[in-house]
Amino acid sequence: MCRLYGFRATEPTKVECALVHAQNALMVQSRRDREGLRHGHGWGVATYENRLPHVERQAWAAYHSERFRRAAASVRACTVIAHVRHATVGRPLLENTHPFTHGCWTFAHNGTIPRFSEIRLPMLEAMTAEHRAAIGGSTDSEHIFHLLLSMHEAAPDRPLLDVVRDGARWIMAWCEEFPSHRGLGLNVLLTDGDRFVGTRLGRTLYYVEREGLLDCEICGFPHIDHTPGNPYFAVVVASEPLSHEAWREIPEGSVYEITPDMRVHVEDIVAVD
Repeated sequence: MCRLYGFRATEPTKVECALVHAQNALMVQSRRDREGLRHGHGWGVATYENRLPHVERQAWAAYHSERFRRAAASVRACTVIAHVRHATVGRPLLENTHPFTHGCWTFAHNGTIPRFSEIRLPMLEAMTAEHRAAIGGSTDSEHIFHLLLSMHEAAPDRPLLDVVRDGARWIMAWCEEFPSHRGLGLNVLLTDGDRFVGTRLGRTLYYVEREGLLDCEICGFPHIDHTPGNPYFAVVVASEPLSHEAWREIPEGSVYEITPDMRVHVEDIVAVD
């Protein structure tokens, strides 16, 4: 179990309130989520600078970390992924802390692959040698990341949503080969700073679409570096609603993408091409 936060906007935006100050901010969820679980095994915040990800991570609780507050306060970006971790596969070490990055890509995961020690081998066999070598930790999450990148590099012109759907199907099929009483948890966020896709399977996930230059409903001040004449749109994806806005649930068993016009497009994982 972990808690996720993803953000895309047409203009750089400050996200400190969502991460720190909201009634159900990500830092609050690190202490206790809606199910009463603590996510105190690490945190990370990734943004983009010059089209490459910049990530700050620590392998202890966000609610104990002044550095998390400083990292959140410094963010003013069009694309953000943040994560607080409850470790299930892999010890609470920095190399196992989300978000993970590789080249222009950033990735975070909420959930667990049951019987991962057995499923790990077919996952590794499906990756390129480069991505097998790039795995620095022991989490199922980092293996999912490099599996998806291997699949994307094998068909770079294919829509990223289709690649992620196929990756989810492969993982689901491997889990069927190694049955477990524990259900698969596969909520992922994947972005290159422009494209933003994900899955919802076995864990909660919500989103809200924003339009217009609105003041923050948490602190009452605007958080947007606005260029006059440019319309403003944004999407937030999170494991739990963070604010009193009209959050909508992403359906279970879905893949989704944030489109260039900042809307959430959802399809079934099991949809037939």
